[in-house]
Amino acid sequence: MAGGVTAPSRTGEPAPASGAGSPARSRSGSPARPLRILVGVVGLAVTAWVVCTVFLAFAWYPQAFGGSDILIGLLGLVLGIGGAIVFFLFLNMAIEGLPSRLSGGVIPYAFLLPGLSLIGLMLIYPTAQTVIYSFANDRSTQWVGFQNYQRIFASGAFWQALLNNVLWVLVVPAITVAFGLAVAVLADKLSAPGEKTPKAMIFLPMAISFVGASTIWGTLIYAYARPGTAQTGLLNAVVVALGGEPQTWLQISDYRLNSLLMMVILIWLQTGFAMVLLSSAIKAVPEDTVEAGRIDGASEMRIFWQIIFPQVRGTVIAVFITILIVVLKVFDIVYVMTNGRNNTDVIANLFFRKLFTEQKAGEASAVVVVLLILGMPVLIFQVISFKRQEGGR
Repeated sequence: MAGGVTAPSRTGEPAPASGAGSPARSRSGSPARPLRILVGVVGLAVTAWVVCTVFLAFAWYPQAFGGSDILIGLLGLVLGIGGAIVFFLFLNMAIEGLPSRLSGGVIPYAFLLPGLSLIGLMLIYPTAQTVIYSFANDRSTQWVGFQNYQRIFASGAFWQALLNNVLWVLVVPAITVAFGLAVAVLADKLSAPGEKTPKAMIFLPMAISFVGASTIWGTLIYAYARPGTAQTGLLNAVVVALGGEPQTWLQISDYRLNSLLMMVILIWLQTGFAMVLLSSAIKAVPEDTVEAGRIDGASEMRIFWQIIFPQVRGTVIAVFITILIVVLKVFDIVYVMTNGRNNTDVIANLFFRKLFTEQKAGEASAVVVVLLILGMPVLIFQVISFKRQEGGR
């Protein structure tokens, strides 16, 4: 009615006026709360500023915290986890202040945005920058076109490193998955308490860093001492006990023996990872199908290949690809053991040497781009495999 007069409702009470005195509501009927939005946005900004400032203080002024790495690590852990919790609390507050229809559509993207932003900042941006620098000179001050790629492709050291990478890719993932699958199958035959100890012992090397594992194997397994002296390396001790001469194992490039010996370290480290995932997949196989095979008189080998393996094939592929990606980026073991000497160089170690030793940023970037291109088909295949698995469920 005119003049803002309200008509009585069916209950006898006047209906609320639609004028300026009524609260603002969205089409869905949920009120917009500007104060909640304001507090959430201000809280987000303050939390981000405090966390970034303190972490920069850790890096630039460690003496302000007593120079203690342990204290800085603990403070960083508390601040990182606590800051993330507070950040998402304020983010949720700001989103809840929006009208319900809008907040329902925005909230998934808002919670994904911080993670995607970090991925863009820490992964996508450096990748794009590296590709750009691969077309620049050693100081990244002038464009040189494809000169860096021409130089590395004309270098015998590059092809030697690439060949070694191919050898690592062919040997390590296949043997690691095979060992992990064998251990998982055999452990599954044990009782629940009985399988814990062997699985724990095989998984234990996963807790050791690549550098630590290389040091262990270099000093305890492959160590060399002159003939006539005590052999501290296990491998040479066995050779001498059998009447042979001690060998400098990591200098023997015949048939890539030194590279193969370094591959053993990575296989030792990753077998536990493969075993744990494959063991979980095997335990998820329905026992009814296995029992049906035994009733039909099938041998254990036939049951494995025709009943169990087809049901864990997806996990086997996922584990294989994961280890393959690790192998493509292998660096620590080669750097610690030989630093690429005696024909053991790999692409990642070649990049490190080009950038930090030879100070050739352009060629180093070109080497990394080649490594990135080599890894792309593996990633694409992994994504396709995951989509097929999801589609088959």
